[in-house]
Amino acid sequence: MTLQTIILAAGMGSRLGRALPKPLTELSDGRSIMQQQHDNIRAAFGSDVRITSVVGYRAESIVEAFPRVNYVHNERYDETNTSKSLLRGLAATGKSGVLWMNGDVVFDPRVLGRAIEFIDRDQSFVTVNTSKVSDEEVKYTISAEGFIKELSKTVVGGIGEAVGINYISSKDKAAFMRQLQRVDDQDYFERGLELAIAENGLLLEPMDISDLYAVEVDFAEDLERANLFV
Repeated sequence: MTLQTIILAAGMGSRLGRALPKPLTELSDGRSIMQQQHDNIRAAFGSDVRITSVVGYRAESIVEAFPRVNYVHNERYDETNTSKSLLRGLAATGKSGVLWMNGDVVFDPRVLGRAIEFIDRDQSFVTVNTSKVSDEEVKYTISAEGFIKELSKTVVGGIGEAVGINYISSKDKAAFMRQLQRVDDQDYFERGLELAIAENGLLLEPMDISDLYAVEVDFAEDLERANLFV
């Protein structure tokens, strides 16, 4: 079965201070953030992988740069957060499991190689880094069984950070989408995962990539750090 992937690229990315959508930000190797993501996805899963980008702010710029992938438009990109963009993307991907990522993550190609084992057994997961825990990032805790228990920016006592690369299995997808529908417009998609854990029994594994690089580019200093790796 062809793997379904989603890149969330609808936001304005105003904190980075660029006119173009943040996924089109150029890296030191000459590729854009999104081009690096496309390259990593195809290197891990082959040329048949289905990539769907959720776009909003200056969508035409992204479509022009990557005309051969699928697009879903979030016309309310300036009023909604990643929960509603992801919901639109998931609705366009049928009943299969879906790998998705934030459109501003620069990451080691080996991350997706590590994900193959989870995807092959259709196991929902969140990619995590335990080497640092910053207040402004999405943090997590785990249950006694080792599954994700809490997942948000407000988690107290977090044991690591979520990286922004995740997978929802075919069996968990419908419940997750229902939770994304009910969360507030300004919620991040992590809120939908937390509700699915609490109310639907979602078993969400942490996939640790602390030994690999993954940088979510929000500010200029993040871009500088990402450029140290590519």
